[in-house]
Amino acid sequence: MYSAPHGGSELPHMARSGPVDAVVVGAGPNGLAAAIELARHGLTVLVREAAPAVGGAARTEELTLPGFRHDVGSAVYPLGIGSPFFGSLPLERHGLEWIHPDVPLAHPLDGGGVAVLHRSLEATANGLGPDGPAYHRMLDPLVRMWPTLADHVLTTLLRPPHDPVFMARFALRALRSARVLARSFRTEEARALLAGNAAHSGLPLEQIPSAAVALVLMAAAHAVGWPIPRGGAGALTRALAAHLTSLGGVIECDAPVRSLDEVGDAHAVLLDLTPRQILAVGGDALPARYRSSLERWRYGPGAFKVDWALGAPIPWRAEACARAGTVHLGGTFDEIAEAEAYPWLGRAHPRPFVLLAQPSLFDPTRAPAGQHTAWAYCHVPNGWSGDATQAIEAQIERFAPGFHDRVLARSVRTPADLEAWDANLVGGDVNGGAPTLRQMLARPVLSMSPWSTPVKDLYICSASTPPGGGVHGMCGFHAARAALKRSFGR
Repeated sequence: MYSAPHGGSELPHMARSGPVDAVVVGAGPNGLAAAIELARHGLTVLVREAAPAVGGAARTEELTLPGFRHDVGSAVYPLGIGSPFFGSLPLERHGLEWIHPDVPLAHPLDGGGVAVLHRSLEATANGLGPDGPAYHRMLDPLVRMWPTLADHVLTTLLRPPHDPVFMARFALRALRSARVLARSFRTEEARALLAGNAAHSGLPLEQIPSAAVALVLMAAAHAVGWPIPRGGAGALTRALAAHLTSLGGVIECDAPVRSLDEVGDAHAVLLDLTPRQILAVGGDALPARYRSSLERWRYGPGAFKVDWALGAPIPWRAEACARAGTVHLGGTFDEIAEAEAYPWLGRAHPRPFVLLAQPSLFDPTRAPAGQHTAWAYCHVPNGWSGDATQAIEAQIERFAPGFHDRVLARSVRTPADLEAWDANLVGGDVNGGAPTLRQMLARPVLSMSPWSTPVKDLYICSASTPPGGGVHGMCGFHAARAALKRSFGR
């Protein structure tokens, strides 16, 4: 286990007018969460953001045509509404409104079949035919115990659980691959539903802990839903920023930090950065052993993303897809498993698994009247330079014949484009590092407080720390708690 003693290396000192207690580098959801937690304990906080606007990968922009507002990065937030930290904040006072689609998720199959993930556990189970009882038995304990489950999965896996019996039962299923967990089901619909949720991890479906990702996402759908913010992802981060400023926090945009020499005379510095940027910013201040650990960090598959301005809704063959906020496209479990294995072999699959969202069906602020937006992405090798646009659109056309005729304009983002837009998306990796079992236990190092570093008063608050990827703010929350205890004695 790598320790991070309080008496480690010192932060470089640079005087500045108006010194603050803490500087947070990066105004993504985790950076803002860290700043809020520090500010609500009475500390003065400055957030420095390299981009011209707050949000990190949670921003909304007009990418295609005037009036069409697209979520450039993340968009659907089961862990956002289910976050213990976000749930403790009065974000609705700052304009945040959650919209729940009629159906969280639909997964069409060839021949017109479709698996539907309803808000209701019972309705979902009833729609899975002979697999309904098995699905209900699998998810019911997790849904009933969602606050406990969320509390434990949204922290380091090394922390002793408050409810060890419940978490041990969860671990019996979660610490498997999706391939093994799929043996619980007989129908293609139930197996495909599981596969699509597991594929959010970006892991091969034969790898642990892909089953855990599927279980948490499906349980969240029933417990809290898969909502979208009215107005787009940027509404969430704008609400976080507004709440921070109401607490006295200060945010500077267009203010990159290239070195720790630039952070000023702060008592603590928290970096909403991944290991690659931390190595660049930290310089010689980081001990050699810690640098070596960060240099071994492995990034996961990249995302290849397409946004569309549409003249009409997507013409889904399966009616349930037209009521879903999110649609998984990829066919059967075996098809998805094959597609998700390819990026780890350095190849892009010709028929990729596609994750699609269609927010304008439920939020009219996203597009001009009578028109719509949609986005989709697939996993490709990290840093891949090819073009998956036709492959993604072919998968949509497979389940929605006539889709091409409704496209008014498109915006394509390669892994390199995503990284240029947000430097934390290294090679297009949206999770801050591959969520392998090893890198979930040692994220980025094996420690009971992985948010701390060996450098005195320097912390990491990005998705490269527990609990990892997703918009929930918990990486920032835990980093702030570590700083409050270690640097401020609270």
